[in-house]
Amino acid sequence: MLDRPDTRYFRTLFLSDLHLGAKASQAEAFADFLRHHDAETIYLVGDFFDGWRLQRDWHWPKSHSDVVMLLLAKARAGTKIVLLPGNHDSFLREFEGFQFNNVTITDRIVHETADGQRFLVIHGDQFDSVAQHAPWLAGLGDLAYRGALSLNGVINRVRRHYGLGPWSFSAWAKHKVKMMVNEASDFEELLAAEARRVGADGVICGHIHHAGMQDFLGIRYINTGDWVESRTAVTEDVHGRLELVEWDGVPEEAGIETPTEAEADQEPRLATW
Repeated sequence: MLDRPDTRYFRTLFLSDLHLGAKASQAEAFADFLRHHDAETIYLVGDFFDGWRLQRDWHWPKSHSDVVMLLLAKARAGTKIVLLPGNHDSFLREFEGFQFNNVTITDRIVHETADGQRFLVIHGDQFDSVAQHAPWLAGLGDLAYRGALSLNGVINRVRRHYGLGPWSFSAWAKHKVKMMVNEASDFEELLAAEARRVGADGVICGHIHHAGMQDFLGIRYINTGDWVESRTAVTEDVHGRLELVEWDGVPEEAGIETPTEAEADQEPRLATW
């Protein structure tokens, strides 16, 4: 593992939905998180790359290369990197089973925590009825989400003018739409049922860009969130405790207020198991 005095070490890190190749990707914040966190194993739980966006409009700034180089450096130093494809980088599923220099590509895996709990780790798009059966609708939703992201800066400039704090319209809109879709497709329940089917105690996924921890049918459902807006990750310590954290090391783009120095040093705990 890479050694630096301000690095926090974990047994495992779970991160998803960075969307490298998309302009909305918060790659700089992700790289900053990687510089301050290390683990024996890092799971990249889907949509690490945004193949949809790269096919339409190539976008690959230095910050995106920095993320890849940081992860490869960690792999060379001994960190195990497990890359799980999502719907935006589904082309990686053609490389199922690929292994090279501590990097493994697999569609799903069962992770055992230090205290013996077993978690199915999977992106989750396989259990999203829209992504599976109406990809054209998923593409339309992606286009609308990009438009909502562009409104964030305008909305927050107006809010600052009236002395109000930052607010993400795109995150709110995406969450509302996902809630309606999930009510129809039972996304969380389907994933919980799959975890039970494979004999796991829980499931760790991404895909819907909404971090959370809850129980479904006696199965622990954990969503890692995303690195387009929420900048969240799931950590596992040496005792097997799972924690959902939010990283504020780099200020938001597009009109989101810059955190104070004290706030930037904090990692709020969102939930723990």
